[in-house]
Amino acid sequence: MTDSRLDPVEVHLPDDHAARALATDAREGLTATPKTLPPKWFYDARGSDLFERITRLPEYYPTRAEREILAARADEIAAVTGAQTLVELGSGSSEKTRLLLDALRSAGTLTHIVALDVSATALRDAAAALAAEYGGVQVSGVVGDFTEHLGLLPGQPTRLVAFLGGTIGNFLPTERADFLTAVRAVLKPGEWLLLGTDLVKEEHTLVRAYDDAEGVTAEFNRNVLHVLNRELGADFDPADFDHIARWDPDHEWIEMRLRAKRALQATITDLDLKVEFTKGEDIRTEISAKFRQEKVATELAAAGFTLEHWWTDEANRFALTLARAD
Repeated sequence: MTDSRLDPVEVHLPDDHAARALATDAREGLTATPKTLPPKWFYDARGSDLFERITRLPEYYPTRAEREILAARADEIAAVTGAQTLVELGSGSSEKTRLLLDALRSAGTLTHIVALDVSATALRDAAAALAAEYGGVQVSGVVGDFTEHLGLLPGQPTRLVAFLGGTIGNFLPTERADFLTAVRAVLKPGEWLLLGTDLVKEEHTLVRAYDDAEGVTAEFNRNVLHVLNRELGADFDPADFDHIARWDPDHEWIEMRLRAKRALQATITDLDLKVEFTKGEDIRTEISAKFRQEKVATELAAAGFTLEHWWTDEANRFALTLARAD
């Protein structure tokens, strides 16, 4: 088999994109009522390591459940889609998609792998590894934001876009609608979206998944304050904040928050900003929406997709949806 062609990584974000986005999010979120910060700022190198630890914790089921479904259904996904191009959004290390890639290669259809991520370093490493592993397959890396740059993705039909890990749950409902509509806009009728969603279940299981006994998730949550300190010259003491994970039954999502243990003031030097906290005041750092099949089908239909297959793990904790562009 011939060697893969590793395309030059396409970069659609300026070098200072992350710094400017963090500054904007910090200023807007920490001067709002209530205070918020987006979950993407958990993931510096330390945060990514902490999240890898989280995925191995007994309480955190989503990663294992999704992998169980992929292991059981990858061959079926390959047969149904006949995909020539696999596009992974937020690719990271692309580890989870290898089950799909192996199935598509075995089916004889895979010709192109496209990985999109905001981290140029992680993407280059992942693309090089994929090129080495999948001989004869073209590999493209795109440094971009999947909320902005979907229309710039390479790849020939038939394409299968994979958005795994339950990441769609981090979007507010209007953001989900915009995202799904944007994905549909770049696909031709008959192309495919594979979507991972965590499912509604009893509160105890959900809360434990985001508030583990070892405190790893608490440290992960506080890591956003370490990021602000390092990148924006802030003086937060992460120990001043409790980690809170709560289930919101009305919205059917988990919220992660950082709650001030006392009244305090933090200075963010690079923004020339002082942020006041009362005792017990929260920063909401993440929502993680949980889904039911009807809700997924309705939201996909509104964006121009038809839900063709719905698969769950044996314990019915997590779902993969295969949807066809209308």
